[in-house]
Amino acid sequence: METKKENLSSKNMLGIVTARRAIRNFLPKEVEQEKIDYILECVRLAPSAVNFQPWYFYIVKSKEAKAAIYQSYTIGNIKGDPMFIIACGDSTKSWKRKIDGKDFIDVDVTIATEHLVLAATEQGLGTCWLAHFNVEKLKELLEIPEHLTPIALLPIGYPQTELPKQPERKSVEEIYKVL
Repeated sequence: METKKENLSSKNMLGIVTARRAIRNFLPKEVEQEKIDYILECVRLAPSAVNFQPWYFYIVKSKEAKAAIYQSYTIGNIKGDPMFIIACGDSTKSWKRKIDGKDFIDVDVTIATEHLVLAATEQGLGTCWLAHFNVEKLKELLEIPEHLTPIALLPIGYPQTELPKQPERKSVEEIYKVL
């Protein structure tokens, strides 16, 4: 196990992406509003197809809203997380490629969500991208409008002292080809 201090020793981009981990265990400490504001500003500046920005984020702090997340989560146990962010796509605002009708909603929300994850890491917070949830149940329980689709759940908070080891990654040579 590596310690948090070792992981966050560098604030440059490579240091931040190296420090990022899927965090599933959090300290019972509330995330400061200033950090949430900073993260949301980073999200706001994310690029999107044709700059349509088809995203909307729910900040989940209340017991009632967390209960809805717990009811919609379909695998494992996520109870006790300090807060969640629900990343949603707005189908009324997403760009659709004319040639084949491809909707870029998932791509755009994913880019914005990765900005969220990296900003949280930079702020000393942990996150974990969760996709195993019942979308319709979550929408119903939290009264999320029809035009918004939850794409990812992210618990967010202060990681426990020990962080998991960086998982094995492919070598650079395995991920590209020069044409």
